[in-house]
Amino acid sequence: MKIGQQVICIDDSIKTGELFNVGQHYQNWIKKGVKYTIRAILDNQDIVTGILLEEVVNTPIYIKLIDKTQEPAFRLDRFRELQEPDKLEVLCIEEELLRLEL
Repeated sequence: MKIGQQVICIDDSIKTGELFNVGQHYQNWIKKGVKYTIRAILDNQDIVTGILLEEVVNTPIYIKLIDKTQEPAFRLDRFRELQEPDKLEVLCIEEELLRLEL
């Protein structure tokens, strides 16, 4: 993934024990199925790669784990690259067919 690229959120979940923490540090949260544009990629000292999004902005906070103040990022694995429309449409149809067979 790279800056300026469009991605789609595939995981907007928050663990029950993290609700308070997330609510304190993220004024704005992502939503599954929504398209976003990457504005920055943060390696976070090789701990966990995060991304910042054009459409979602939060106030910078001090992050003890990396000993740095920055905008809280979203884990990269919460997103996937946006595919070309025709390929994405085929993928959605295939997923729906698989779901109906279950």
